[in-house]
Amino acid sequence: MARYLVTGANGGMGRAICRALTDAGDEAVGLDLTEPKEETPWRVIRADVTDSASLEAALALAGEGGKLNGVIHAAGVYDLGSLVEMGEAAFVRDFNVNLFGAFRVNKLALPLLNPKSRVVIISSELAPLDPLPFTGIYAVTKAALEKYAWSLRMELQLLGHKVAVVRPGAVKTDMLPASVAALERFCAETRLYPVNAERFKKIVDRVEARSVTPEKLARKALRALKSKRPRLVYKLNRNPLLLMLSALPKRTQLWIIRRVLS
Repeated sequence: MARYLVTGANGGMGRAICRALTDAGDEAVGLDLTEPKEETPWRVIRADVTDSASLEAALALAGEGGKLNGVIHAAGVYDLGSLVEMGEAAFVRDFNVNLFGAFRVNKLALPLLNPKSRVVIISSELAPLDPLPFTGIYAVTKAALEKYAWSLRMELQLLGHKVAVVRPGAVKTDMLPASVAALERFCAETRLYPVNAERFKKIVDRVEARSVTPEKLARKALRALKSKRPRLVYKLNRNPLLLMLSALPKRTQLWIIRRVLS
């Protein structure tokens, strides 16, 4: 039986991954900022990925159960808003969770890994694309996370470990209602982009209506963990319109966004 550490274990993606692992006969050890709302067949240890001391204590507890065969990063935050109106604290927080959190966990978990272990990082379809207006902070943190994942892959291969990225589009989790609420707040509070924000909200509503279940993402994550030769990137539910827009010349993209949102 293999043991895996899952961050964000109480979120929709994290729960689905923990459930898929236990259903497959493996042991899942979760990390999350909160206690689970109901009893689960996997253990969840309270930890804050933005706090090194909290993580050190949590990883010490996780290590008492034995070595790990991998780490799956499902913790993350999804913010929408204007880069010139959002507060510095929110900007820093998103990097602290989405990027620095993975850095902290991997550094502390490395001594607990069995030989030939896996690190799986949940990214976003936005990571390799040119960011849209008002998605900038999320897209930038996820793009930075993928650069980090590539650098980590380069280094960990020298130690015998593999790193894979799962790059999903919209997934039906608690993050969707939270992102809708964030966008509604932005529409209500913005002083610079009131018309643009309302038009952007209509586009986001259509995109998020095409969400897939977290169970589908969990199956991708398990494939990344279990495949003999895992892919570097596993893609899921990517939006064709976003892909087409990002493939256009930069100035054409700018012109289209001006026309659509003005």
